[in-house]
Amino acid sequence: MLYHFVSEHWIAEPPDRIFHFFADPDNLPRIMRPSQQARIERVELVPPPPHDRQPVEALAGTGSELYLSFRAVPWHSARILWHARIVEFEWNRYFRDVQVEGPMNYWTHRHEVEPSTCDGRDGTLVRDLVEYDPGFGVLGALGDALFIRHALRTVFNYRQQALKRLLVPPQVSENLRKLGEQLRRLSK
Repeated sequence: MLYHFVSEHWIAEPPDRIFHFFADPDNLPRIMRPSQQARIERVELVPPPPHDRQPVEALAGTGSELYLSFRAVPWHSARILWHARIVEFEWNRYFRDVQVEGPMNYWTHRHEVEPSTCDGRDGTLVRDLVEYDPGFGVLGALGDALFIRHALRTVFNYRQQALKRLLVPPQVSENLRKLGEQLRRLSK
């Protein structure tokens, strides 16, 4: 049975910056909960086509394959291997990955970004559309009701907060760095 999960949030950054962040596989562990201890095991990168002078060499375009391992249960040392392939990619709009191998019977995840205004400020609506099947029939349905749906909400809620923290505007980031240097000098 197919289940659907949607997560949306707004962030005060332009769509191209958000999209570039998501298309860089190195950022995936950075937006996962620390308790998951996520790590990229291997990447077979197929860069997307060139676009608007944006660097593409480290980005995952259609055909890219990612091998990620993580802990599904924080207090247990067992790691789950997730092998995903990017099957669609449209610059600064969306990309979609599918699970090739992993814990689900079926999984597809479409990452979308869309220009949006909130409270008079320009930014981006980030939307994640997930379609999945845990398998195991009635047991899978029970697992979804008791655990999987809650876990997805937790994962995407964390991702929203991490994205806001990691995408501090460059000028703010530079100002914070300078402030830190001044404080270190004063404390000597």
